[in-house]
Amino acid sequence: MIEIKNVSGGYSNEAILKNISFDVKNGEFFGIIGPNGSGKTTLLKMISGILPVITGEIALNHKSISSYSVRDFAKWIAVLPQHTAQTFSYTVKETVSLGRYAHQKKLFQSFSEEDERVVQEVMKQTGIYHYRDDLLDKLSGGERQRVYLAQSLAQNPKILLLDEPTNHLDLAYQKELLDLLKKWTLSNQLTVVSIFHDLNLASLYCDRLLLLHDGTMKICDYPDEVLKMERIQEVYETNIEKFPHPKIPKPQIMLIPEDQQTGQETATIDESYLQVTKEMIQLHFPVSLKTMSSGVTGSGMGWFRTFVNRHVGKDYQCSNHRQEMIDYLRSHNLDPNETVGMMTAVNLEDVSFQALEVNGCSLLIVVTAGTGNAVDAAYGEQHAFAVTPGTINTWVFVNGKLTDEAFIQCIMTATEAKTKALREASIQDTTTNTYATGTSTDSILIAATQRGPLYAFGGSITPLGSLVGKGVYACTKKSLHRYLERIHKP
Repeated sequence: MIEIKNVSGGYSNEAILKNISFDVKNGEFFGIIGPNGSGKTTLLKMISGILPVITGEIALNHKSISSYSVRDFAKWIAVLPQHTAQTFSYTVKETVSLGRYAHQKKLFQSFSEEDERVVQEVMKQTGIYHYRDDLLDKLSGGERQRVYLAQSLAQNPKILLLDEPTNHLDLAYQKELLDLLKKWTLSNQLTVVSIFHDLNLASLYCDRLLLLHDGTMKICDYPDEVLKMERIQEVYETNIEKFPHPKIPKPQIMLIPEDQQTGQETATIDESYLQVTKEMIQLHFPVSLKTMSSGVTGSGMGWFRTFVNRHVGKDYQCSNHRQEMIDYLRSHNLDPNETVGMMTAVNLEDVSFQALEVNGCSLLIVVTAGTGNAVDAAYGEQHAFAVTPGTINTWVFVNGKLTDEAFIQCIMTATEAKTKALREASIQDTTTNTYATGTSTDSILIAATQRGPLYAFGGSITPLGSLVGKGVYACTKKSLHRYLERIHKP
């Protein structure tokens, strides 16, 4: 559709862009990204014919753009700029109708039935039909942007060029506009070429991305390849982290602000932060910890500063246990948004906790354990599913930085250590009469300060993992001993 071949160009014969080559396919949503001054707008103006090419060639449908008449070129390409100045006050419909100019064969040709049909259709498709008779200058910025998009679409182009189309739009309008453009690329085979400052939006909507840097092409490829962390840090000269989008397979970029440590942020987690009562075990830390957990609240990955293991009766029943936990936390002046909440029917006096440190690696382990609903995971299907309070709840707090891989490996190591403790205590699944590997509602959390030494791995023979395994095994064994001793006491 569009072919850029060894193109250099800019202003007053000064080459802002140097030796750029890429192509854009029919029906593709193509994004152009790069820092300020990298040549994004210059490139878009060259594609639209506003700026001349110094060397190289830009071809449209295998034909140089310089060979097209203005009217024929307008049938191929429409441009939606960041801002459009209005000299006169037009209605919405009149503004959209200007997009039909390229299809008028004579200078003073009247508006045809086909022109009217197209204008009506694009106003409906862009959601502006209901204020078609309103004056343009009475609309909000987001609404005006949709009007200009409708004007461009009324041109019935095969290619739409956009310069930061979501600039100054709120989140709802950004999504609405880009959803509509994406829909047109899929249903109408419209080709969209757009400049983006927001790398996350570019990743979400674009099929491919072109990254410019100092007037040269750094890379042109799929978003996941273009948005490599090291590459973006080099080009944009800032610290970032790259994460997968939680709903779709697209990468997202997170800025990392400058570290601003205070005295509290260098504190070490130990048992001094732990409070144990008959009602709950609570650990409150001065700053938030990066946490991976299976808690009732705070499940998944997040940042939390309060951790609660709450005692409930064995007859606990609730249709919405998560909301009930939220209400419970609030009744105790705890913010559910900052709290990982777990529950257990185990007597909290059976808790076992231990702070460990070996060669600068330090952590705190907290375990409550019971065997009331012990299960052999290999035969879990023989048990009826029920949501019941947790029995073995394991907390692991690490003074250090953990990678995502280390978080997962620490969970594996802790689970293996817990199973070892159960086996040594000869705990059995009473349904299958085999050794239990846990209970049906065990919960776990791994939390890290994300300061201090970096732990890339948490497997059982790594410095971190070996300490996790040792601590979880010891605490689980001790808590189980207290539990069994109490229930068998005459």
